[in-house]
Amino acid sequence: MSPLSIIIGRFLLGLYFLLPGIMKFTQAEDTLAYMQFHEIPFAEPFLYIAGVTNIIGGLLLMTGRHVKLVAFGFVIYTLLVNVMMHDFRTMDGDVVARETQNFIKNLGIVAGLLVLAGQAHNRGLSLRGWWRCDKDAAR
Repeated sequence: MSPLSIIIGRFLLGLYFLLPGIMKFTQAEDTLAYMQFHEIPFAEPFLYIAGVTNIIGGLLLMTGRHVKLVAFGFVIYTLLVNVMMHDFRTMDGDVVARETQNFIKNLGIVAGLLVLAGQAHNRGLSLRGWWRCDKDAAR
C-alpha cells in the first residue's frame, strides 16, 4: 500500500467535508432553504451542527487524527444526507438525474471512507495525546 496515495486520498476526502462545512456558514441561507425544501426537521440547528462537524472532521481527516472514528462517523452522516436530501425516488422531472447522480456519488464517497477506515490505525478514545496523528499515537 502506498503511503503517499493514502495521505493524498485522506486529504482529499477531508477537503470534501471541510469546504462544504465552511459553506454552511458562509452560505447559510441557501443551505437552509435547501434543507427546508426537503422538509428536514430542526433544519437551522442541524445546519450549524453539520457545519461544525464537517469542519472539525474534515480537518481531522486531513491531518491524520482519529481517522477511523471520523471516517465511520462520516459514513453515517453521508448515508443520512443521501436518504434525506437526495431522495430521487420521490422526484420527477429534470432533478431526478441530478439527484440520482448525487446519490451515487455519495455512495462512492462512502466507499472511500470505508477503505480509509479499514486501513487506519486503531486508536482508543482518550484525551491523552488527542492532538497527535494516529500513526504517532499508536506508538
